[in-house]
Amino acid sequence: MKKIMFVLSLVVFATLILSACGTPPTPAPAATEVPPAATEPPAPTEPSAPVWEAPKGAFVAIPVDAAPTLDGVADEAFWSDAEEIVIDVDGGYGGFETKVHLKAVYTADSVYFLVTYEDPTESFFRSPWQMQEDGSWTKIKDPDDKGGDNNLVYEDKMAFIWNINNSIEKFETKGCYTACHDGENPDTKPYGNKYTAGEGQLGDIWHWKSIRNLNQLDDQYLDWTQYNAETAKEAGRKSDPKDGGGYADNYGSMPDPADAAKTIPDKSLPGFMSENIDKKTAAPGYILESEAVPFDATAFQPGDYLPGIVKSEFTGDRGNISAGWKWADGVWTIELGRLLDTGSEYDVQFADLTASYYFGVAVFENAQVRHATQTAPTFLVFTPR
Repeated sequence: MKKIMFVLSLVVFATLILSACGTPPTPAPAATEVPPAATEPPAPTEPSAPVWEAPKGAFVAIPVDAAPTLDGVADEAFWSDAEEIVIDVDGGYGGFETKVHLKAVYTADSVYFLVTYEDPTESFFRSPWQMQEDGSWTKIKDPDDKGGDNNLVYEDKMAFIWNINNSIEKFETKGCYTACHDGENPDTKPYGNKYTAGEGQLGDIWHWKSIRNLNQLDDQYLDWTQYNAETAKEAGRKSDPKDGGGYADNYGSMPDPADAAKTIPDKSLPGFMSENIDKKTAAPGYILESEAVPFDATAFQPGDYLPGIVKSEFTGDRGNISAGWKWADGVWTIELGRLLDTGSEYDVQFADLTASYYFGVAVFENAQVRHATQTAPTFLVFTPR
C-alpha cells in the first residue's frame, strides 16, 4: 500500500512540475516584407514645343475664324485682341504729321488690316466743277500746281509699299526711300519721281484714295522705269491690269476732229450729274457710275458745284484689295483685306506664313504727292495657328 501511495505521489509531483514549467512556445514565423505591386513604367513624354514669340519690332497678324466686315467701323471683338503697332509719319505738305495705328488678322485664305490715324479734315473737295455767272463751267484748281502737285483741292490718301520677293535692294533698312528720287525734272514734276534701282526690283503699292476708290484700294505696283515725258510720266509707278471699272474725270464729250465716228473728252464742261450730290458743297466729292445721268445745265444755278469724278469698282487684278472707310471726329478708320496669295505677278504674296514681309506706309493729307512718310520700314509676321 505504501508503495502505491509513493508512486501516486511521484506522479502528482511530476505533474505539478510540468504545469509550472508550461509547454515551450511555438516560435512565430519571421516577419517578411510584402513586395510592392508591379507598376507600368511611365510613358515617355514628348518634349513641349517652344512658345512662339514675335521678333522684336514686328507687326503681328493673329489668326481668326471669320473675316471682318470691311465697313470702317471695326466693331468685331477680335480687333480688340489684335496687337497694335504705331508708326510715326511726318514731312507731309505743310508739315503734316500723324501716327498710323495698325492691326492685322488673318483667316485660312485672307489677311485683313485695320488702319486708323488722325486727320483734322475730311478732304472731299477734289477739283469739282463750278457754274459761272455767264453759264460756263470751270474746274476748281490749285493755282500753285505746276504739274501733278495739287495741295489745295484734292483728297485724303494713304498707301503701303511692299517689297515683292525681297527684290528691292536695301528695302529692309531704307524702306520706301530706296525708290524716291526727289528733285528730278522739277520743271515738270516738282516733287520728283518714284522708281526702283534696277531691273527686276518690284514693289506692291496699295493706294487708298478716299474719293476715287469705291469699296477697294487701288492695287498698283512699282518697277524700275525712269521718268520720260512722252512714255513714262509716272516713272516706275504703274497700275495692275484691270478688266473694267475704276474712276474717270467727269468730262463731256465731243466729236473727234480726226474721226467723226469717234468722240474725245470735252474738257470745257461736265459730262454727268447725279441726284445724290450737294450742289452747294460738291459733297460727297464723286458721282457713282450707277447713279450717273447725262449732264443737264438747266438743273444748276451760278455758283453750284458738280463733282469732278465718276467712279465704280475695279474688276480684275487692280481690284484685288477690298476696303471700307469712315472719317469721324478727326480720325480716319480704314479696314482692308485681300487673299494671302492672289497669284498676281504684281502683288506681294503671303504664301509663307513663317516669313517676314517688309513694307512702308505714307499718308497724304489733301495732297496729290507730298505725303508724310515713316523713316524706316516695318515688317509683318503671322502668329502660328
